[in-house]
Order: sequence, then structure tokens, then C-alpha cells
Amino acid sequence: MTTVMDLQRFKAERRRFAMLTAYDYPTARMAEEAGIPVLLVGDSLGNVVLGYPTTVFVTLEDVLHHARAVARGASSALLVGDLPFMSYQPSLERAITSAGRLVQEGGMHAVKLEGAGPSLEVVRRLTQIGIPVMAHLGLTPQSVHALGGFRVQARTEEAAERLLQDACELEAAGAFSLVLEAVPAEVAERVTAALRIPTIGIGAGPHCDGQVLVAHDLLGLTRGRTPRFVKRYADLGDQAVEAMRAFAREVAEGTFPGPEHSYRGDAGGRGDGGG
Repeated sequence: MTTVMDLQRFKAERRRFAMLTAYDYPTARMAEEAGIPVLLVGDSLGNVVLGYPTTVFVTLEDVLHHARAVARGASSALLVGDLPFMSYQPSLERAITSAGRLVQEGGMHAVKLEGAGPSLEVVRRLTQIGIPVMAHLGLTPQSVHALGGFRVQARTEEAAERLLQDACELEAAGAFSLVLEAVPAEVAERVTAALRIPTIGIGAGPHCDGQVLVAHDLLGLTRGRTPRFVKRYADLGDQAVEAMRAFAREVAEGTFPGPEHSYRGDAGGRGDGGG
């Protein structure tokens, strides 16, 4: 099984690695078969699965529900669960309880949280009690309203220096890795070179130690526009729509179900009402 120590070894060996989001059992199973070493049960599930405009609406119970499904589907990947908005910001006690639930009830091996500043003490305390923490800087979606929207961060020298300082402080607090989202490639390169822990980029250029994408974006399941940094490796969304049209057409024509799709009293279904 991949561990937090493996990720730090990957960085030392200059071995790049992939991380994908996963929100359900079948995606976790497929990622496991593909050999993806790190799976993130991200609060991006709010946008991708639940249809919210931002991640601010996601609750700890939402993440726990999806985390348990992912944990049942993956046995060798490092599983990281997002701490959603207001599950760790109000108090250190709230943060410890939330993180503990993701590990104990959700089956996660580590948690992820956004920002530095007040989050530093949370990182420090969680690592002290044995819960590994993945940090997240740059575009931090839980702060989208304060940031004025989904915009590239650290575009000035002053902002880049502040991000670098925050990254070093998170490493010192005990974070085992750092997600850099929507920052200029040259800034991500500076941060990556300065840290002993691995960086994981999303819209942060090619110099990070690892890269993460939302699985639905990668597979072409996201409808409508996707961010510039997304690469679609498949177009499963279009294929799914066509398959559904074919099903509806065959039902209307009376060609489905055919004899080969009908029971003859000698077999049962899955027992889920779905055939």
C-alpha cells in the first residue's frame, strides 16, 4: 500500500506520481486497477457529483459518505479525505474531531485542508496525534468568495513570496505534501525546489512532484466547460449520452428487452431492483 513516506521517497528519487479524485466505489476500483497511488476524496464532489456551484456547501457528512465508498473500492492507494468548509476552521477541537472521523469512520489514511495562517496549528496538532495532513495553497476553493472568484493566484512577486513562506511554514508544521492549485508554473517550481515534502500541482505547471486531476474531467464526464489545465483522456460523457439514447430508442421501438435479456425462471438478478 502507498503511504505518506512513499510520497516523500518519490520526491527524493525524483519520481513523479499521479493523484486522482474519487467519489465512489466503482471509480476507486478502476483507479486501483490503473495503479494510481493516491486517491483524494475531494470536496470537489460538491461541484462534480452534487451539483453545487462551489465547495462551500459540502458538509463533513457528505465527505464521509463518499469516503466510505472509496475506501471499500481501493486497497493499495493512499486515501486522502478533504476537510470541508467549517469542519476545521472554527476551533482546534472541531478540526481534531472532523479529521478523526474521516480516518476512523471514513477509512481515510490522511486528510487535506486549505490555507496556512490559522491552519498551521491545526496541521501541527493533527500530525502530533498521528493524522497525516496534506496542505493546499494557491487557489483555495473554500475561500472563493474572499478571493473574488476562481482566479490564478501568486501572480505578483509579493504574493509569490508570501505563498513560498506559507509553504515552508506548513512543511515545518508537519504537512507531508502540498497541493498547489492555479499558480504560475515558475512559482510552483520555486516552491517545489524549496521544500523537502512533495508538491502536487493542479493548474500549476510541469515542475511539481506530482499532478492531480478530477477524475470526471479526465474521463470526459464533466459537461460544459472545464478549466484550461484539464486534459481529457477519454470522452465517456458523450459515449454515455449516446448509450442512453440508444436504450430509449430500443425501448420505444420494442426491441429491448429481447429474448436474451429476459429471465426464464432459472436465474435471479442482483437484488437491487436494477436487473
